[in-house]
Amino acid sequence: MSDVVRILVGVLLVVVGALWFGQGMGWIGGSGMSGETLWAVVGPVVALLGLGMVASGLRRRSAR
Repeated sequence: MSDVVRILVGVLLVVVGALWFGQGMGWIGGSGMSGETLWAVVGPVVALLGLGMVASGLRRRSAR
């Protein structure tokens, strides 16, 4: 996977994870996920994975 793609996918995962966390906490309504504890747990895990991908992509780019 190229570094740019890794960074973009990582950013997307951070945004999706934050959205899921907000829905799970009940801060963002209008979904079946709103107020569900599962998404309040899954969201930060996905966001952390995304941050790891971004960091990995940036590290690999700077190593060149």
